[in-house]
Amino acid sequence: MQSKIERLDRLTRQLEEASRAFKSLGGELEQITLEPGSQTSVQAAIQQVEAIIDQKAAPYRGNELVDSMVQQLKKRYRDEIIRRGRA
Repeated sequence: MQSKIERLDRLTRQLEEASRAFKSLGGELEQITLEPGSQTSVQAAIQQVEAIIDQKAAPYRGNELVDSMVQQLKKRYRDEIIRRGRA
């Protein structure tokens, strides 16, 4: 059974990792090009941004906070790419 100090240490480590991961995950959409109206281009852009996110978050895999943030970012970027692809 973990002591309160061990749980606090674990939470502190998770928060520090989440902070580092969050800082490294900004700006992915600026790197992505897509052709509006092209479903193939939209799907390629989604795959590209998700691969970038996975690569940047890899050092923090297993951190529940980072894993949750990664899923939220992927959804947000996916939605934005789809929106841009309709233009």
